[in-house]
Amino acid sequence: MNSKTSPSVDVLLIGAGVMSATTGALLHALEPALKMMVLERLEDCALESSMAWNNAGTGHAANCELNYTPQLADGSIDISEALKVNTEFDVSREFWAHLVKAGAIPDPRAFLHPCPHMSFVWGDENVTFLKARHAAMSAHHCYRGMEYTEDHAQIATWAPLVMKGRDPAQRVAATRLVTGTDVDYGALTGLLIQHLGKESIEIRYNSEVLALERDDDKHWAVTFRSTTDGVIRTVSSRFVFIGAGGAAISLLQKSGIPEAKGYGGFPVSGIWLRCDVEGVAAEHHAKVYGKASSGSPPMSVPHLDTRIVDGKTSLLFGPYAGFSTKFLKHGSHTDLFESVTASNIQPLLSVAKANVALEEYLIGQVLQSTHHQFEMLQAFYPTAQRSQWKEAVAGQRVQIIKPDADDHGGKLVFGTELVAAADKSLVALLGASPGASTAAAIAVQVLHACFAERLTEAEWLPKLRTIFPTYGIDLIQDAAACDATRAATATILKIDNVDA
Repeated sequence: MNSKTSPSVDVLLIGAGVMSATTGALLHALEPALKMMVLERLEDCALESSMAWNNAGTGHAANCELNYTPQLADGSIDISEALKVNTEFDVSREFWAHLVKAGAIPDPRAFLHPCPHMSFVWGDENVTFLKARHAAMSAHHCYRGMEYTEDHAQIATWAPLVMKGRDPAQRVAATRLVTGTDVDYGALTGLLIQHLGKESIEIRYNSEVLALERDDDKHWAVTFRSTTDGVIRTVSSRFVFIGAGGAAISLLQKSGIPEAKGYGGFPVSGIWLRCDVEGVAAEHHAKVYGKASSGSPPMSVPHLDTRIVDGKTSLLFGPYAGFSTKFLKHGSHTDLFESVTASNIQPLLSVAKANVALEEYLIGQVLQSTHHQFEMLQAFYPTAQRSQWKEAVAGQRVQIIKPDADDHGGKLVFGTELVAAADKSLVALLGASPGASTAAAIAVQVLHACFAERLTEAEWLPKLRTIFPTYGIDLIQDAAACDATRAATATILKIDNVDA
């Protein structure tokens, strides 16, 4: 095979998903002169987890996801994680609003639609929990406008399908925030990549990264192979961002940086049920989240979702969690085994021992029949008809297994995490949900982790404050700033807002 050397770049982004697209768009906005390149192993952008049908598209603002608000031993509800995710989504809104104002995104409706976020439960214990959760959340300015009801008729006006055919004697409860959104992250990624391409940033598809090595001048020499003609090329870059979804762990290992030692990944697959029947989809305009089964991973929280993709409204239900040794939907069954190293075998075994309930849950999900899967849907939508729903494979997720220095073992981490080289020349994003919803906040974290010397009044700070008007402000504490940014971004993004 031929081998060629490509010109050097300032920034190399591996993976053409929403993470790389967002990070690249932010860096370009801060310094347009930066020479950047994007490498993607598939034939187009956003074909893995960023693709619309591979994720729930909730626009995770921690409005309805009950796993973000655990109940403590004393019965109180801890909303701290929900507040963190909620205000990180404000960062995404600010970035999208900036891109709309700058003309980089012509119309926000190309990827973003208003869609109420609801939580829905049944049974005395769950109703008591949801009522306490609502009391804790609605008392905070970040959740102003959150409604609560146990009235069947009221819930039927919010989400008719979940009440059709339901036992009128069943005790139920629901919360609703009308400020929720449905986000097509695949469309958003396409818009961002298109914007970068117009700005003379090179996007290389069908390019699989083979190796990452330090070159003589302390840059990264990244070797990649064309999957179309087999030509091997090498590009030199001052900075590398690994935003390749499930493949990020293996690429991080290829880098050989000491900070990668001990990290591993636990893949979780998923299945949706999808309904494209217009008459059914027209009766449901909400994202309705329920209570997760004991031992289940966060990504498996059941929900009945309105999805708007390519101008057409559909419904998704699920996901049903499962297990696959692939790290990517378009990956290899050997991914998990090839990721096992001498440094992470102990953390992997430690996590396996400590998470027996999760493993049993996943095995149960894999063995679950289609009949049992449909019964879960009917718990949410009692009159659902099997003929109107088809099975669809969700995107692959790789949960982080992080080394634990205290016991020389490891722990399973739900969420996302940046792992950076000591010299700040390379950073990898690991993990899954809330992922895409907080991509802009993660991009800002990349700036702090790897470009701190540029965050000065003489360089990037003034522009950064223009892009993110609340940069440096704690929206959890500052109600006025929170209200102001939500009102401003709602107008630009054409989404709903609750007045202060």
